[in-house]
Amino acid sequence: MRTKKSLIIILTAILLLAAGFTVGFLTGGKSNSSGKLAQAEKISGKQLYSCGMHPEIIQDEPGYCPICGMKLTPVKSSSVSSSTTQGEQKIKYWRAPMDPTYISDKPGKSPMGMDLIPVYEDEIEEGAITIDPITVQNMGLKVAPVKTGKLNRTIRTVGHIAYDEKKLYIINSKTAGWIEKLYVNTTGEIVKRGQPLLEIYSPELVSTQEEYLNSLKRYEELKDSPFENVSKGASELLNSTRKRLEYWDIGEEQIKRLEQTGKIKKTLTLYSPAKGAVINKNVIEGFFIETGADLFHIADLSTVWVLGTIYEYELPFIKLGQKVNMSLSYIPGETFEGKLTYIYPYLNQMTRDVKVRLEFPNPEFKLKPEMYANLVIESELVGERVLIPEEAVIHSGKREIVFVDLGEGKYAPREIQSGASGEGGFIEVKNGLLPGEMVVTSAQFMLDSESKIQEAIQKMMKSKMSASREVEVIQASATKMEKEKVHKPTKAEIENSNLTPDKKAHFAEEVYTCPMEEHSHILQVGPGICPECGMDLVPVTQTGRTVYTCPMEEHHHILSNQAGKCPVCGMELVPLKNKSN
Repeated sequence: MRTKKSLIIILTAILLLAAGFTVGFLTGGKSNSSGKLAQAEKISGKQLYSCGMHPEIIQDEPGYCPICGMKLTPVKSSSVSSSTTQGEQKIKYWRAPMDPTYISDKPGKSPMGMDLIPVYEDEIEEGAITIDPITVQNMGLKVAPVKTGKLNRTIRTVGHIAYDEKKLYIINSKTAGWIEKLYVNTTGEIVKRGQPLLEIYSPELVSTQEEYLNSLKRYEELKDSPFENVSKGASELLNSTRKRLEYWDIGEEQIKRLEQTGKIKKTLTLYSPAKGAVINKNVIEGFFIETGADLFHIADLSTVWVLGTIYEYELPFIKLGQKVNMSLSYIPGETFEGKLTYIYPYLNQMTRDVKVRLEFPNPEFKLKPEMYANLVIESELVGERVLIPEEAVIHSGKREIVFVDLGEGKYAPREIQSGASGEGGFIEVKNGLLPGEMVVTSAQFMLDSESKIQEAIQKMMKSKMSASREVEVIQASATKMEKEKVHKPTKAEIENSNLTPDKKAHFAEEVYTCPMEEHSHILQVGPGICPECGMDLVPVTQTGRTVYTCPMEEHHHILSNQAGKCPVCGMELVPLKNKSN
């Protein structure tokens, strides 16, 4: 059992080792060390002492410096006066108890449904540090305000011009025959809508025209027949023949001309369905073509597509219908305006970008397919956003940290949740900061290092205070036992009693243990006193612990805090049940 003095010596040595790492951190080390001492003093709640020549030496009782031998002097407190009551404090913001990145300027509920808790202006945030003003100047530390505004981004990318797939046409023949005459004889030629392309001689088409004229003549003779079936049959035959001509792309005007003149036309003329360029020509005069053969491919170039790429991190800034500006090296000084019409639903795994489709009008045919283009998309996210300079964010694995300037030389780390990056080096903050706060934009990595050092010191001070309280509890218990003249059994006595077969436990309520978690290995049947700290033992059911024993009746004196095997018979230990079960 350690005494108070030995504990203090050991913990002080550990503290000296950790404090040594702070030497040389900043040029104003002396001022910085006093900030650490004041912070440690606030945590410990006691008067601390330090060496004037070696400020890294810290201890909670008077003495002499182990380095130079000088007498330690008391450290002046810089904590807030205890006379200020919480009711007089001003609330700075509200935060979620389980999510440090979620803060609000008014009370309410967190995303998890818990009530927000207030953070007061004079409350020192966890990990906060104090830096001397001269040191701040030497560090070149700069701050910037957290502000609200629109988040803009200019996306620059490249693309190439392509045909509008919705305005591509294929001219083919629905009947076999010979190319009698070719009106359009070159690839790339611009044709107008309704312009004749070629004439086809088809014997089948000629015979159908003859059949139509005969059907028309027969219909004229029989349409006034008193017999309804006769006139109806002649009409149906005429309509059937007319349909065949229409299916072979013989237009209404050609059919009317055939009816009026009664002259059979030897060839069928095919016309262009749209204005555009011939991008593929598969025939020449005199060719025999089969039914369904492709003759021409025509592209309407009044509008063109431009296929570009957008990186995945830029996707939040694009949307359908967005205006896009395009410039071409082939036409310097001229800008074309179009719109974004489609975002392809897949990502290129290698380049991590997404293909987008843009549409541009092309009335003068200046934009030619396969031209390369430079694209500029001016984008703005909807609504006001909380913005900070991007260089203020420290990316630390899964967390994103910024340092908030609390005033009077105090800086505190704050975890945030960031969003999209915008124009001008700004980044959106979704959670963690409020407008008007000041964040550090340079030298924050030095602050991060100092904050971690002070956090280690705080943990050691807490551990030291915990050990001191434990010693006080042991001493108080020993004094109580002495006064009450109660016999304090040794650890060996209790261990031997645990292995006595006549002291068996049938239920968990019969087993007692020390209420201190670090003494949970103390187990016995019936009440008693902890041999390590002197506290009264309590039933394990009060501590929520599970006790294991051997399932064999004769080995119920075997007790353990962990599952395992019985040291006597080798059987698996089982949990002791409660009487209520």
